[in-house]
Amino acid sequence: MIRSLFMMLCLTLWLLCSIGTVHAFQFKDTTGKIHKLIDYKGKWVLVNFWATWCPPCLKEIPDLVALYESRQDVMIIGVAIDETDPSLVMEFIETLSISYPTVLGTRQMANQIDDISMLPSTYFFDPEGNPAARQLGLVTQQEIEEFIHNRTNNIE
Repeated sequence: MIRSLFMMLCLTLWLLCSIGTVHAFQFKDTTGKIHKLIDYKGKWVLVNFWATWCPPCLKEIPDLVALYESRQDVMIIGVAIDETDPSLVMEFIETLSISYPTVLGTRQMANQIDDISMLPSTYFFDPEGNPAARQLGLVTQQEIEEFIHNRTNNIE
């Protein structure tokens, strides 16, 4: 309950700060595919910033994989903010069976969305491409499902 209230507070603050800002992004994933927010109109888009050295990041990845594989209306893009060897990130992608697209990112790349202050950080965009929420820290599949359900049914 407290976590849900905190998430709603973060959402409100982010939306107030985002008014008038265009939240478009363009990320190239590890397969070379370009991902743009506009390409996913009609889907919930979650952009999850993580790193191989971040235990909470690694803890939430199985929930993100389960969500991605169970819902057709959700697109997840993982952005690995590692300043180290890209082969290390690729090894984690394989080990953790990450099935959603992953980008080898930088903080500069992340600035397309926000100034990332902590990892993990997850940004939610509604099916119209509007900013819907921001979660700093660990997020679970259940919390995401509840958020989408509440927003879809206009319960806040």
